[in-house]
Amino acid sequence: MKNYDFEPMEATNAAKHVLTGVLVGGLIGATTMWLLAPRSGEETRNDLLDKASELRDRTTDTVKDTVGTVKDTVSQVKSRAGHLRGDVKGKAQDLKSIGQDLLVEQLDRAAEALEAAKKAVKEY
Repeated sequence: MKNYDFEPMEATNAAKHVLTGVLVGGLIGATTMWLLAPRSGEETRNDLLDKASELRDRTTDTVKDTVGTVKDTVSQVKSRAGHLRGDVKGKAQDLKSIGQDLLVEQLDRAAEALEAAKKAVKEY
């Protein structure tokens, strides 16, 4: 079995070589782009400004559309909530009325049963 010792100096040398390669490659790439650019710097800047303005306008339109959609949705939700509230109140009134009718019936039955019990006690 081989014993591989890690030497810190070898790692720093390797890192230096990699960093040097990245820097040199970056400089060569930037120089090549500059020399072979199809437009002048002023044209490129103007193009970038135009694209930035287009992006700003599209973003503004998108935000406006989204806000409008959200407002419409909120309005629809409020309207639907109002309808539901009315429906719930109507159902609650119906249930209250049914409950009152059942209570009256039960009270009448209880009164009849009490009268029958009184009558039975008197006859006994």
